[in-house]
Amino acid sequence: MVLKNLIKAKKGHADSLSDDVQLVNSGLLPGLEALPTVVLVLDKRALRVAFANPSAESMLDLSRKQLAQMLWSDIFTNAEELVTTIGAIAEHRFHATHLDAVLERPGREPLHVHVIVGFLEVAQDYVLLELFENERHLKSDREERIHDLTAVNKQLIRNLAHEIKNPLGGIRGAAQLLEFELGARERHDLREYTQVIVKESDRLQTLVDRLLEPHRHPHVVGDVNIHEVCERVRAVILAEFPRGLTIERDYDVSLPDFRGDKEQLIQALLNIVRNAAQALRDRISQGDAKIELRTRIARKVTIAKRLCKLALDLHVIDNGPGIPEEIRDRIFYPLVSGREDGSGLGLTLAQTFVQQHDGLIEVESRPGHTEFQILLPLET
Repeated sequence: MVLKNLIKAKKGHADSLSDDVQLVNSGLLPGLEALPTVVLVLDKRALRVAFANPSAESMLDLSRKQLAQMLWSDIFTNAEELVTTIGAIAEHRFHATHLDAVLERPGREPLHVHVIVGFLEVAQDYVLLELFENERHLKSDREERIHDLTAVNKQLIRNLAHEIKNPLGGIRGAAQLLEFELGARERHDLREYTQVIVKESDRLQTLVDRLLEPHRHPHVVGDVNIHEVCERVRAVILAEFPRGLTIERDYDVSLPDFRGDKEQLIQALLNIVRNAAQALRDRISQGDAKIELRTRIARKVTIAKRLCKLALDLHVIDNGPGIPEEIRDRIFYPLVSGREDGSGLGLTLAQTFVQQHDGLIEVESRPGHTEFQILLPLET
């Protein structure tokens, strides 16, 4: 009961914590309870979770009552290296150590963490683990891959589009001449074939024009209010989907204007929101489709390895089925689409336009929740 009274006074979660007398008497728990970092205390023999602070509950998405009933192997399925390290600490081979690890969790996303493992002199039957997510390092690597991929795709698309465009004009012209000859000879029954060639050539020409779109027009820079951009896009999408779709706004009105190409940003956001609306067709028919446009100021963020004091943080969130897992990592590649009738160019163009503003688009998706994040530097 000593532990329960001690922790209840601090946080009110006492009923889910360990009753280990040695740990209680150590006097460590009130301090560990208040730490903002993730802290776990394990029984070094059985690797049973004896204590977890609120930050650990949040990271692991498990309550302390659940954790108190679990072994380390119940939480993570691939922590052999960490178990070996804990064993070395338990045998007093060293006092403390640290390592980077990717901890696999049953049915959940793996955790990329930096782990500090320490020996507790005041409670010698236990070891203390402090976990830090390696989010910044992972985010930097992910941004670099996206940037390199976009640069390669841009050159590939331009070359491919020009290679397609040149013979395409010849095919269309030849089909029109053939159609004229057939008309003169009154072979109207064959003209439908030439019309198919002309129409398909026009369709391919439209596709090529869209591939070349980001490279055709100069970057027109002016003052941009992001909420004017959002409102324009919102109006267009609600005109296309007048029933069954709600577009909610959660704006930070303190966001300043910034220098950028307004039309490019409208097109980028429109591609993302339209993509979300098209993915919501089933929910639109049910009348409960929802898209949220949220703007915030982000401080001290790194975009493409550049530290920005201030950045625009724009989120597009929908309650659709989510991005299919097989294309989730390739969603910004050209000609990759989750819909049978999709061109696979909308998100590619959106990423290109945002990168021309030194920004970045990222996405997280699961069934029922897809969230695109656009980061644009405001002050470097």
